[in-house]
Amino acid sequence: MPNATPRSSVGGRLRMPRVVLALFLVAGAVLGLTAPAAGAAQAVSGRVALIGVPGLEWSDLDATATPTLWRLAGEAASASLSTRAVPPPDRGVTCPAAGWLTVSAGQRAGTDGRGCPAPPDPRRQGAGATIPGWAALAAYQGRTGYDARIGTLGQLVDDGGGQVAAIGPGAALAAADKSGNVAHYAATPDELGDLTPYHLIVFDADDLAAAWFRRPLDEYGVPTALPASERRAAVAAADRRIGALIDRLPPGTTILVAGVSDVTPDAHLHVALAAGPTPEGGTFPHGHLTATSTRQDALVTITDLTSTAVRVLGLTPPREVVGRPWQPGGAAQDTPSATVTDLADADLASKVLREVRGPFFTVLVMAQLLFYALAALALRRRRTAGKDAAGASGVLRSVQVVAVVSGSVAVSTFLAQLVPWWTLPVPMLSVIVTILGVAGLVTAVAFAGPWRAHVLGPLTVVAAVTSLALLLDVMTGSVLQVNAVTGYEPVTGGRFYGFSNIAFAVYSTGTILGLAGVAQWLQARGVARPVVISLCGAYGAFAIFADGWPSWGADFGGVPAFVVGLAVFLILLSGRRVSVVRLALVGLAGAALVGALSVIDWLRPDDQRTHLGNFVQQIIDGEAWTVVGRKFGAMIGVTVSNVPLTLLSLVALAFLFFVLARPSRWGVSALGLAYTRAPALRPGLFGALTCAFVGFLMNDSGIAIPAMALTVAVPLTLAACVRALQLAGPTPPAQQSGRAAPRRAEA
Repeated sequence: MPNATPRSSVGGRLRMPRVVLALFLVAGAVLGLTAPAAGAAQAVSGRVALIGVPGLEWSDLDATATPTLWRLAGEAASASLSTRAVPPPDRGVTCPAAGWLTVSAGQRAGTDGRGCPAPPDPRRQGAGATIPGWAALAAYQGRTGYDARIGTLGQLVDDGGGQVAAIGPGAALAAADKSGNVAHYAATPDELGDLTPYHLIVFDADDLAAAWFRRPLDEYGVPTALPASERRAAVAAADRRIGALIDRLPPGTTILVAGVSDVTPDAHLHVALAAGPTPEGGTFPHGHLTATSTRQDALVTITDLTSTAVRVLGLTPPREVVGRPWQPGGAAQDTPSATVTDLADADLASKVLREVRGPFFTVLVMAQLLFYALAALALRRRRTAGKDAAGASGVLRSVQVVAVVSGSVAVSTFLAQLVPWWTLPVPMLSVIVTILGVAGLVTAVAFAGPWRAHVLGPLTVVAAVTSLALLLDVMTGSVLQVNAVTGYEPVTGGRFYGFSNIAFAVYSTGTILGLAGVAQWLQARGVARPVVISLCGAYGAFAIFADGWPSWGADFGGVPAFVVGLAVFLILLSGRRVSVVRLALVGLAGAALVGALSVIDWLRPDDQRTHLGNFVQQIIDGEAWTVVGRKFGAMIGVTVSNVPLTLLSLVALAFLFFVLARPSRWGVSALGLAYTRAPALRPGLFGALTCAFVGFLMNDSGIAIPAMALTVAVPLTLAACVRALQLAGPTPPAQQSGRAAPRRAEA
């Protein structure tokens, strides 16, 4: 008996307040625009062969072993494919069944339970088949946080009057309608006969997956890695089957080849190839693929695969399909060998990034903690130096230089992407040396000119480099954030463009501290305070605009935090007090700004929206609480589980307020002295810390935001304090006071 259509869960969803919905609808009416109507009946046109090869990586392709795929690499459009779906517990991989279900839904999907179960064998129903356990699979998606609607792809084609054929168990998962039924199913292409009647042909070239499922299971229920010889044999077999299918396809068929999942114990980027007619009516040329979902050349996602197939068939993807159609991108290499090598290198970079990211942050935290301890001892030595004042002064100079290097590390993690460190023999050592090398260059600039003599001179240079480098990067495609140890990880697929949360923390801190340094320089030259505030406000406003504008930063949670932080800086710089009322008004302004940017983004066509506009649509559809709940859970999880970054944040704040700002403890009024010689430092520091705190509350990266902000702010503040101490000269040790007179109770 065919599967019954699962009951919709719309009625049980939490809904945002109606007043919020009304505001967004009124905004749309005022601008005279409306969202496109959904659900209109459309007729299928065109033909798509969607060929999924679970586990296929670019490094698998070979001119001899895989001649069909090799030829496509030299003739078709190509890219790396991020296949992130809903992973099994304790394993960050995409299982074959999850990959195929994600193709079906156009949204991240998965299977219940641990491990990677094989796609179920369909039950034959005449010429078609039905998926066993479909209702349970559909119900599970509502518990993942993504609410994927499996069966969307097959249902769209069926509703448009098209014919769907699935070849293999995985293909049946992707091609089934919302009831879990496939009209035409076959185990091999030969069983289907003539392919001309079919509009959507989904083929599961599962040779790699089948070999992987025969491997022993690890402690998480995931099969262990395939031996190299077995992997090569399976890829060659898949290539032969793909070639046989392509030879039988009618002319004018769009061919989409995708490595739809992992077949390894760790995640990878996979193969994406497109040949034939494009969704726009042209032909995919030899070159790279891209999509508005990633905005990166030669990088697309698995949910884009669904959208591409739907668009090629002349249909409009519904809102639950979150991907964007594949489009011709930049030029690829002329030869298949060079194309494959470049794309395999992208996977290598992602693989190496995953290996070094954890150890890198451990080293970063340990180095910062050690530095704070040594800096505290150096400040204490200055207070008790006595006759060895010269030696203490030399130690302070060393502390200042190391502090500037430390404050330069954050931006250097992004600038290091200009060097292909992942190709070097020892990746962990290579990334550390590269980052330190870049930080050394930034530090050299900070001490190169006459500005080094000023209290905020080195701080201003490092902060300005930080702000401008990330501003220019986000305006030109965010390429420095891809595969950076503090940036995006394409395999994870959380984000591909705009400001990541960590990049936002570094950028906003650098911007506010840099403005503090510029304000101090201007005021020292007699520029009127209103002019200084206006100039700082103008650049700060542009920096916030760049952070939130959908075509650049596309940062939802960062804008309110940045607005509040910048406002605190400007209010204090003007000599006024920061009151609760002012903070509340500024917070409302920040919320209004990000709301306006989101509505502007929502008014664009569906396939051009970022997550800002998508969130507006989720509010309208009553799905926003699902997103908010998932992100809030992620924020709590990161904060609770990431002990090193939490410890770093606490120690950095303790160093700032109990070492630099507590003269009674160490005998040095370092921070107060810096405030006296550079009054703009105090507004800048408080503004940056406020921005980091609000960002912590507004984003799903949790403690990572204040941790990275403090990694920039505290070392640079220390450098300013050291320079203030140097300008003040040595402090003679105070005489020991006598014993206080006894109180009456002691007499």
